[in-house]
Amino acid sequence: MKASKLICLIITIGTGITACHKNTSIHPQRKKIVETVYASGKITADSEYTVFALNAGTITNKLIKEGDTIKKGQLLYIIKNEAPAAKAEAAKIAYSEAQANLSEKSRVLNDLKIAMDNAGVKFINDSLLYARRNNLWKQGIGAQNDVDNAYANYISSFNLKKSAEEKYYATKNDLNVSLANAKSQLASAQNDLSNYFIKSENDGRVYQTFKEIGEAAKVNDALALLGKTSKRIIRLAVDQQDIDKVKIGQEVLLKIDITGNTIYHAIVERIYPMMNEADQTFRVDAFFSDSTHQPYIHSSVEANIIIQTKNNALTIPRLAMVSDDSIMIKQNGKQKTIAVKTGIKTLDEVEIRDGLSETSEIIMPQQK
Repeated sequence: MKASKLICLIITIGTGITACHKNTSIHPQRKKIVETVYASGKITADSEYTVFALNAGTITNKLIKEGDTIKKGQLLYIIKNEAPAAKAEAAKIAYSEAQANLSEKSRVLNDLKIAMDNAGVKFINDSLLYARRNNLWKQGIGAQNDVDNAYANYISSFNLKKSAEEKYYATKNDLNVSLANAKSQLASAQNDLSNYFIKSENDGRVYQTFKEIGEAAKVNDALALLGKTSKRIIRLAVDQQDIDKVKIGQEVLLKIDITGNTIYHAIVERIYPMMNEADQTFRVDAFFSDSTHQPYIHSSVEANIIIQTKNNALTIPRLAMVSDDSIMIKQNGKQKTIAVKTGIKTLDEVEIRDGLSETSEIIMPQQK
């Protein structure tokens, strides 16, 4: 209850007067005025992320605890993996055998190469023999039957040589395909096995763990919350009606629930362009600018983003406004409503840029 209303009530009770109509008058004052935009949110770790189980199984090893400092690639959890480990070992053996089948000591290729070389030697001998018999026959020496037999042996050797070559190179090509398949299967099996060994993606800190040894983990179950240690992000939600006023580099004053009335200073560093349709707000990120103390993450905050500041501004209480651009004054013993030009507005005060002076007598409207 306002003081003026309280006085009126006392007079009414004590004297039987039924109403109090006297209005309070004030004069504009010059002071510093600050326009702010309210925002709320929470503290998060820089590069905060959650690691998830990529395969189902039982937790067999937990190698971290809350508060631990970790390095990139550090092992965090191990999930039971006997079956995928056996699969990876079998794939490794199959890959080694496929490599051996293409090596210089390959029994398969060596046998085929010997057969191909022998067929090549026989073809050379049979072709030379056919050429000699054919030349002798042209000179009238020998018999036609000898020439025909030599030619038949020559054709047969040629076909055997061609078949041996085709078999060797076809087998070698098949072995190359088998090696590629074995390599792919080994990579797949090793990747599947690696998913049972949960590792960190960056240097940082463990902020929370969600699973203990012996617990079952399903695919996409959260295992741990991680993030960097050196920096905190103040993640704020700004109403859609105020977002146009917010700019990168503006100062932010904020209170954190867990530290009471302590005021922290921060700077706006990022404004996200997409609105959250659920609550009609935009995300704004700010970073601490004046404190080495790093508050606990996910603690709630209330903030005022400083939009503009003006010293020695002519101000009046916001309650003195009759409407958005007019007030009631007393001039020459009479009351009248005049238009004014306003500037910065806060929850309690309004800057008057034109229409009033420090000597103006403003009549405060009666508050219901």
